[in-house]
Amino acid sequence: MKRVLRWLGISVAGAAALVVLAAGAIFLLSERSIAGRYDPKPEHLPEPTPAMLADAPRQARILGCVSCHGEGLKGHLMDDISNVVRLHAPNLTEIAARASDAQLAAAIRQGIGHDGRSLFVMPSAMYSRLSDQEVAALIAHIRTLPRSRGATEGFSAGPIGRFAIATGKLRPAPAKLEEFRTQAPIVLGAAHAAGRRIAANNCSECHGPALLGMTMEDGNVTPDLTLAGAYDAAGFRTLMRTGKAAGGRELGLMSEVARNDFSHLTDAELAALHGYLQARAERLSR
Repeated sequence: MKRVLRWLGISVAGAAALVVLAAGAIFLLSERSIAGRYDPKPEHLPEPTPAMLADAPRQARILGCVSCHGEGLKGHLMDDISNVVRLHAPNLTEIAARASDAQLAAAIRQGIGHDGRSLFVMPSAMYSRLSDQEVAALIAHIRTLPRSRGATEGFSAGPIGRFAIATGKLRPAPAKLEEFRTQAPIVLGAAHAAGRRIAANNCSECHGPALLGMTMEDGNVTPDLTLAGAYDAAGFRTLMRTGKAAGGRELGLMSEVARNDFSHLTDAELAALHGYLQARAERLSR
């Protein structure tokens, strides 16, 4: 009996040691990703046109800046999931007071904070498709906002979140850029160029760089946007303005994003986007 208890104790101790080693490895791997530092590429920011400057506040809503960072971009608690992640979108008015235009542009398009650290849950891969002038206009808009002093908490991961980071399920923003450099929505000619650009700059965060659908970091799978070809113009406009799909159905995150962000698209922009997605669905069905 003593021998059995002895070996049982050894086995338990061995298992406990493996758990500790695994936990340590997960912490180190995740910490390396969280604390990783990058050297941003140079950013070129030409003077935006007066029309772009005037439209920048609306673009900040369409692109989701206000939804994530709150009204006035003063910071906002986005997620607080026990043992997974606590995420405050930062106070951009405070950051703008300390960061250069080039540093703000690197945060937007490269996912690199002004201190050189990688950002998480920042859709920089999608924003990397914004033009130099579009980014310059957004930065100019940020600088017009009243400064709200005080930094937000930022990003912190619990044990489940750290496991997701260590295993690559939750990646820092810079790690996603290459996919958006090598994949893009199909080109359908000049007639659909405007709609393609809207889709690439606004839909690809959730539906993938080429709009083929993707597995989100929370495990949900988003569809290929060929499904948009099933909507007529009126139904598509209703979806994008109210978040209501056919039959008045709610579509989770899509409904939320539509009401908060896409509802600020003009009728002409919605028509261009719908026309592109319909033409894309027709092309891919051949």
